[in-house]
This record gives sequence, C-alpha cells and structure tokens, in this order.
Amino acid sequence: MYFIASKVFWTLAAPTTLLMLGTALGLALLFTPWRRAGRVLAVLGFAGLLVCAYSPLGNLLLVPLEERFPRWTADGGPYAGIIVLGGPVEETTSNARDMLTFNESGERLVAMADLARRFPNLPVVFTGGSAGLRQTGPAEADIVERHLGTLGLAPGRVMFERRSRNTVENAALTRELLGNRPGGYLLVTSAFHMPRSVGLFRRAGFTVVPVPVDFRTGGPQDAWRPFTLPGDGIRRVEIVTREWIGLAAARLLGQTDALLPGP
Repeated sequence: MYFIASKVFWTLAAPTTLLMLGTALGLALLFTPWRRAGRVLAVLGFAGLLVCAYSPLGNLLLVPLEERFPRWTADGGPYAGIIVLGGPVEETTSNARDMLTFNESGERLVAMADLARRFPNLPVVFTGGSAGLRQTGPAEADIVERHLGTLGLAPGRVMFERRSRNTVENAALTRELLGNRPGGYLLVTSAFHMPRSVGLFRRAGFTVVPVPVDFRTGGPQDAWRPFTLPGDGIRRVEIVTREWIGLAAARLLGQTDALLPGP
C-alpha cells in the first residue's frame, strides 16, 4: 500500500507537474470572471518553471545530499559482502533491444563489477525488482542477470533479489536473502540517494559502508551553478525534490533514525 501511495503522490506532487497545471489553470481562468486570479496563477506558475529550469535550485538541494558521505577508498575491509541497489537499467529499452542499457545511474553496475573482481570471495547482491505500478516484463534483476557477462562477471557470481520495488523493500528483502550474517556491507548507490539508503539499511539491521557513485555535481563549488539547458535544470529539481520528500517520509514513518542520516 505504501508503494502505491508513494507512486500516486509523486505523480500528482512533482514540482514541474504542479507548476504546469497551475500555469494551465491560470490561462484558462483568463476567459472567466476570475481572470485577475488567473493572471496571478499563470505568472507564478510560469515563473516557477523558469526558476526550476535555469536557476541553481537543483544544485543547491543536491549538493548537501552528495556531500553527506565521502567517496569510498579501499582500505581492505574486512567486509561481509557487497550490496548494489537497483535503478541503473533502462528496463523498456533493455527488453526491446535484448541488451543491457544504462540510465544516468549506470555507475552502480560499473561499481558492482569492479568490487566483485576486487573482492572475489565476498558475496554480491543486486537488489531490484520493477518500480512500475504494473510489472509487465522481467524485473530489473532479471535483466542484469541475463546480461551479467556484459559486465565481465561469471554466472552465479551475483545473487539477485528481484521482488523489491523501492528502497524500503531493497533493505527488508536483502536482509531476508542474506539472513543475519555479521559484519559491514559495502552499499553501492547514487551519492544523492545514499543518505536515505543508509538510514533504511541501518534500520533493517545492516552495518553499512557507503560506496557513493553517480555524482551529479563536482562538489560544493557547483551549488550556485545555474543551468543553461532548461531540461537539465528541470530534471535536477525533479530528482532532488523526490529524494528530500523521501527522506522526510522515511523519518516520519520511523524508517530512519534521522532526517538526513550521516556517517
């Protein structure tokens, strides 16, 4: 139920969706007795879209998430295993082309291949089902397993958890798969997603060693960098707003012990 509610909520509450709906409603009101309110609504909606598209807003919200955990440096461990979160695969294109197709988070799989070779004796888990409301094709884990050789890994080198639909389920179902093995697990996900992932996996009973990848900014110096292409700015605001809402929801629901879990 939580998964469905979160999907429906985000469909309606995404910032650019609200701003576009507000602009459209404002324009429609121009042809009614409420045209003054329509002008205000249209101007505010359009101005909001411009802010999302061109201002540094997306970077300002993203940098604190990406800077929360330092880059991982190999210290030899010891580690209990490696956990890689799903999300890097373009499922529709991968199925249609029968090949492994990455999205912006593809570095998660690059890191998985690297760590699996670097620590040949550690168990590796890729956790990722289908994030859609309706699963009409193979789970993301099925796609990765089918093309594991593309990553230079032998069949059987990676364990796959294929039922999870979000990060909460990633943590719970990976715990179910691995049992109560002691020790610290290398946790691989995008840098902006790492604080929420760490909080959820800690609550599931894991000791995690963050391995953030897929950085979208160069660091604090990019916080005030505006965007020149509107699509880039809007995409950044969408991603980071969703992450902050997810952090707040996880804290309110008692799924994490802090709003912004840290080292």
